[in-house]
Amino acid sequence: MATETDTRILQSLISNRVAFATSVPCKQLAGVIELVEDSGDILHVPCNKEDEGMGLCAGAYMGGMRPCIIMQNTALGVVINSLATLIQFYHFPLPMLISYRGEVGEKVACQVEMALHTKAILSQLHIPTYHFRHRSDAKDLDDILGHCFMSNKPVAILADAMFWGSAS
Repeated sequence: MATETDTRILQSLISNRVAFATSVPCKQLAGVIELVEDSGDILHVPCNKEDEGMGLCAGAYMGGMRPCIIMQNTALGVVINSLATLIQFYHFPLPMLISYRGEVGEKVACQVEMALHTKAILSQLHIPTYHFRHRSDAKDLDDILGHCFMSNKPVAILADAMFWGSAS
C-alpha cells in the first residue's frame, strides 16, 4: 500500500519529467513501484535483473525519455559493469532510487553484508550518493533529480529501513 512518502517520490519524478522507470520487486519500494506502475505519466517496464534495467534506461534515454531505476543495494554488484561502461561512459543521467538494505532497522541479517560495501562501491565509481534516513529527507529529491539531469550523471538515492519506517 502506497504511503504519503511514496506519493511525494512519484510527484518528484513527474515534476522532473521522468518518463520511464524500471524496477525489480522490493518490499520497501513496493509502494513507489505501485504508484509508478499506475501513473499515466511514467512508462514502467519491470525488469528481471538490474543490469538489464540499466540497458532499458539507456535505451529510454536515447529515445528521448528521462529514465529512473528502482532497485535494492544488494544488486549493486550486478550493475557495476553496466554503470561504468554504459551509463557513465556515455554520460547518461540516471537517478537510482535504491532501498538501502542492511542498515540499522533491517530485519533480514543476510542483507547487512552488502550494506557494508554499498557506499564504498558508489564512491569508487564517483557516483553522487544521498542517504535518506527520515521521510522528511524526500523533500530533497527534486533538487537531486534536477542536478542529475543537469549534469548528465547517475546519482544514487539510498533509502534505508528507517526512512521507510520513520514517521517524520
